[in-house]
Amino acid sequence: MNMGFLPLFFFCLIAFSNAEISSKIGINYGLLGNNLPSPSRSIKLIKHMKAGLVKLYQPVPEILKALGKTNLEVAVMVPNELISNISSNQTLADEWVKTNILPFYRKTKIRTLFIGNEILSAYGDQNKKTWFDLVPTMRRIRYSLKTHNLRNIKVGTTCAMDVLQSSFPPSNGTFRSDIAIPVIKPMLQFLNKTKSFFFIDSYPFFAWSQNYPQISLDYALFRGRTKYTDPVSNLTYTNLLDQMLDSVIFAMTKLGFGDVRLAISETGWPNAGDIDQFGANIYNAATYNRNLVRKMTAKPAIGTPARPGVVIPTTIFALFNENQKDGAGTERHWGQFYPNETAVYQIDLSGETPDHEYQALPPPTNNEPYKGKIWCVVVKGANVTALGGAVKYACSQSNRTCDAIAPTGNCYEPVSIVSHASYAFDSYWVQFRSSGGTCYFSGLATQTTKDPSHGSCKFPSVTLSV
Repeated sequence: MNMGFLPLFFFCLIAFSNAEISSKIGINYGLLGNNLPSPSRSIKLIKHMKAGLVKLYQPVPEILKALGKTNLEVAVMVPNELISNISSNQTLADEWVKTNILPFYRKTKIRTLFIGNEILSAYGDQNKKTWFDLVPTMRRIRYSLKTHNLRNIKVGTTCAMDVLQSSFPPSNGTFRSDIAIPVIKPMLQFLNKTKSFFFIDSYPFFAWSQNYPQISLDYALFRGRTKYTDPVSNLTYTNLLDQMLDSVIFAMTKLGFGDVRLAISETGWPNAGDIDQFGANIYNAATYNRNLVRKMTAKPAIGTPARPGVVIPTTIFALFNENQKDGAGTERHWGQFYPNETAVYQIDLSGETPDHEYQALPPPTNNEPYKGKIWCVVVKGANVTALGGAVKYACSQSNRTCDAIAPTGNCYEPVSIVSHASYAFDSYWVQFRSSGGTCYFSGLATQTTKDPSHGSCKFPSVTLSV
């Protein structure tokens, strides 16, 4: 073993081997769907899966009241948009706790309070000022909890893996230079002092699909047929999740906080996706989540190579497929249940059900990248009334997007809102796919491998060759 790694390893054996931390698996309960069951019916499904914890993205009173009738532990979130205001105003912090936590706390087992969701992400439209308001808000909310004698609620925040500047090999794990010292270090000081957790959203699906075929699918799905040994730490890995988690542990260690506990606030595998999103299917989702549950509920605890024998609290994303989530197709297909309350596949979050008792699933058909052309067109049965606004948006993004459907264009005929919308959607997607544009348009569009071109009207396409 590399001697440079010995202090961290030795500390972990002492500090974590007997930690009294629940190994029950939690579930993320999102609400971005217009067809989801009522809170009472949703909680019934959560109990049916034998979950131990529910994470909410907003403190909905009806849900918190319903959870008060269960023994489920609950995590609640302060919305991102409130962070900056609360950071400099203790009164606002007190009011938020008084309104959203205090009325429910006596009956509902609220045990974790997240300050925002992936605030420190380097992507999207994040307000960087919020980065520096995060820890002050954590302190103010913690102070308010203590004022109300709510001392057994842990305060933290959820971080995406992009808080790391480097993650491979795991021993090279390092936080991004723009947040490491000004944000992450004081946050780790807070978490260490309050005995809270560093909560990470870790998705091997994305790491695998973005590094295909360098990373094997078996390695991402915990199937143990591939191993990787870190050349610096000499630690050997048998799955991708452990490798990702240890990169965070090494990053914390480099800032002097290798003893802060780690928890997974989100992980999972999509059960479906767009044509260009390979590996997203029910078989892989069931395999990943079942193997994850088995690993995280094992007794004695397995931990990771950097922290062997340590319980890692874990919450799976998500309870439902949520049809109002924006972005690529996978965004709407992470659920354990369809909105009609039918299970996508069988799973027991207690880890007590052996694999042979689950019903066999059909083998996957999209575990390799699709090769060929793809177009983006209006989905069958789309709300025609809504197409006008979507076309207006697509056409406004570039002068080239809708030239062909102008009266003098090659695709003006037939004069149909559906035909024009298909061209606008397709033209937009081809231009902006590489910079994050998606073929979705609030559910009005879908990908197809059938060329929609007709006559002199030629639709542009995305050609996938890898």
